Amino acid sequence: MSEILKLNITSLRNIVALSIQLSPHVNLLYGENGSGKTSFLESVHLLASGHSFRSSKIDPLINSESDELVIYAELSNNQQIGLSKSRKRSHQLRLQNEKQRNWENVARQLPVQIMDSNSFLLLEGGPSVRRRFLDWGVFHVEPSFVANWRKTRKCVANRNLLLKSRRLDESQLAVWDHELVEAANSVDTARKSYFERFLPIFSQVYESLGGGFPGELELNYERGWDRSRDLDQILADNLSTDMKYGATQNGPHRADITVEAGGIKAIEILSRGQQKMLVSAMKLAQGKLLSESLDKQCIYLVDDLPAELDQDNRMRVFDQLLTLGGQIFVTCVGLDSMESCLSKSPEMAKFHVEHGIIAATK
Repeated sequence: MSEILKLNITSLRNIVALSIQLSPHVNLLYGENGSGKTSFLESVHLLASGHSFRSSKIDPLINSESDELVIYAELSNNQQIGLSKSRKRSHQLRLQNEKQRNWENVARQLPVQIMDSNSFLLLEGGPSVRRRFLDWGVFHVEPSFVANWRKTRKCVANRNLLLKSRRLDESQLAVWDHELVEAANSVDTARKSYFERFLPIFSQVYESLGGGFPGELELNYERGWDRSRDLDQILADNLSTDMKYGATQNGPHRADITVEAGGIKAIEILSRGQQKMLVSAMKLAQGKLLSESLDKQCIYLVDDLPAELDQDNRMRVFDQLLTLGGQIFVTCVGLDSMESCLSKSPEMAKFHVEHGIIAATK
């Protein structure tokens, strides 16, 4: 268990200074739009992953009166995590006061899922969005995945440099092709194994949410190259095309998850409400699979659930979140809009948010 019991935030957007004690179960933040609710969720996501779900730039994250933001968390397993991000120097990340080279160890301590309006990019966005969704799950349940994933990225980057050169160094290309094929097959095996475990759990969760759709819903994993052929042969056969574009056209960096209903892309046939429940089921299923695989619960950041779902569907989604047993942070404008959809009475901490000030309420 890795619940956040205490969180300190300094100079993140309109949150100037905050020190807050949190519930290991449900934390409900309410207040007007622009008050700082989403910024609070952003701080948790930033600490857990190193990036914001709202902006790819550093400057907008840091309060205009400061040059640095700082986030510090104390977890239920006695772990401590600290992060500083500055306009002028590189970030500093520490776990148990030890400097971290990357986010791997921290991400394993804080498996975080975000559910917000951008979640619908899982259906509307390009393959990279769905790859990130898939790889989040594989990272957590397949320990060797991240090393092979990094290796494929390095191989593709170096291969692409060779493809762009005026005179192709075939001996160097052969080396990177060999390395890429080896790592790509390992990445594909891990992704395929995870996806096969994910599908039945997704179907169970989707059914429990009352997900209705016209025709048969199908989710399929596409590995990024023809499944009937070996990648080394494809790379050799497609070399002229790769050289033309200066980029490797086949490989694990082209993987995707296709989502279809009745043989048609789900985005083209499902109503907006059906899309919302489908995406919610995908996010919930990942948390459930994580719990079953590692006996560890996912932390859910749910931004303005009332705005995304009607009351009946809010109740279904929230009931499913509660069954997962992990820590939940949920925001809303009006307290009544969330309390009205609670079919149970979970242990809950409530916080009113106004102008970046967050205060506990009863």
